Amino acid sequence: MPQAIEALSDDPNELKAMLLAERARNERLVQIIKEMQRHRFGRRAETLPEDQMLLALEDVEQTEASAAAEKESRSAAERSEAARQRRRNRGALPAHLPRIETIVDIEDKACPRCKGALHQIGEDVSERLDIVPAQFRVLVTRRPKYACRACEEGVVQAPAPARLIEGGLPTKATVAHVLVSKYADHLPLYRQAQIYGRQGIDLDRSTLADWVGRAAWHLRPVHERLLEHIRASTKIFADETTAPVLDPGRGRTKTGQLWAYARDDRPIGGVDPPIAVYVYAQNRKSEQPLAHLYGFSGVVQVDGYPGYRALAQKNSVSLAFCWAHVRRRFYDLAAAGQAPIAKEALTRIGALYAVEKDIRGRNADERRAARLDKSRPIVDALKPWLREKLALISQKTKLAEAIRYALSRWDGLTRFIDDGRIEIDSNIVERAIRPIALNRKNALFAGSDGGAEYWAIIASLIETCKLNGVDPQAYMADVLTKIVDGHLASKLDELMPWAYATPAVLKDVA
Repeated sequence: MPQAIEALSDDPNELKAMLLAERARNERLVQIIKEMQRHRFGRRAETLPEDQMLLALEDVEQTEASAAAEKESRSAAERSEAARQRRRNRGALPAHLPRIETIVDIEDKACPRCKGALHQIGEDVSERLDIVPAQFRVLVTRRPKYACRACEEGVVQAPAPARLIEGGLPTKATVAHVLVSKYADHLPLYRQAQIYGRQGIDLDRSTLADWVGRAAWHLRPVHERLLEHIRASTKIFADETTAPVLDPGRGRTKTGQLWAYARDDRPIGGVDPPIAVYVYAQNRKSEQPLAHLYGFSGVVQVDGYPGYRALAQKNSVSLAFCWAHVRRRFYDLAAAGQAPIAKEALTRIGALYAVEKDIRGRNADERRAARLDKSRPIVDALKPWLREKLALISQKTKLAEAIRYALSRWDGLTRFIDDGRIEIDSNIVERAIRPIALNRKNALFAGSDGGAEYWAIIASLIETCKLNGVDPQAYMADVLTKIVDGHLASKLDELMPWAYATPAVLKDVA
């Protein structure tokens, strides 16, 4: 603090300008915090996209960096201190990156005082991150032909290596890059074509679409195997989101659905790798999850959508509901104005989440014991309290709807207390839905039902890669190469994303 005070200017006008700038920055940060709170707890129609909030934070950080650069330009001491702080906080660069060394040496190695020969006693080494822009290259394959001079019959030549697209231009790595750019980085194909065009590569959008479709066809068995792993699990999450699809017959889009199924037992120390798999369907009917999860036996954690009730009618499946959806309804009412009942409900639900915060990362038995001890009394008191309040208010109000929503799903909402494997909410699968929403925002709609199916296939592999800490680009390139080279269908588990993960990543808690 003394150093900071000493660094202040003695000029009153400059001090006033600094104070005004700091006040403006603080006001902007307060506004961003409010927007983040609205994003987290606000009405769905009013929530802000995460990337929009990040842009706002970037503006504040850029302004701060500009002011710091101006201050450092006027003071050598400021520059030295800033450099020391950056060296301390930046961390080490990954060891696998190639190093290009440059030696900055003195020209005269004679002592400046006595002119004797200098000898090296050490060195200072600094590392900076450099980047070479994406560069296209051409792989040339030559296959010499041979003939016999003696008999002059027949030509001998090595067989051509298998290609993902026979007669086509791309390598498997190129196609993998297109897939990841479209489905992980949310770059539509026409934008990718524009990027390639800036480097003189004339690739039509339809050509890229052909590559995506062919790659998706090859990856379909891997996607189906992911779904089989979901069906073999004992506890999963399910959700669904719209997938607008072009409907040429009517000249407009129709509303398809991407159903999402996820497994992630890392919060309870589970050993099964996390999975996120999407399945496209043309509607939101209950027959869809019945077909997707055929043969599944266990717990499915979902929101309150009635379409999942058909699953619960099977003796082998039980539904666990999501407290975040209950809380969201009461929050909407509390945020709108005076709503003492809604605020009290939020306080009681918040107590449940406080228990969950304390037991996150513990095994299922420990979680169950803690919930029976701390959460059970909360829900036992909450149910009669909700019934009591429901009897006192108009049945046509939003508050009554919120209370009935909770009471009508009570068994599923409280199932997590007696089963330590179950989470209090379905946020895990909702996080898996977000990349789909981002891609939908950029691409607007799929061109056909087939395109939506490709979307589901490739997005499943990419999102599962991300959950397991695997680079989607390297994974896609390797898997496509192995499939084209004739990888056995009986060994599909070798192509699962977690087969490419390091053990340390699999142990990380989400």
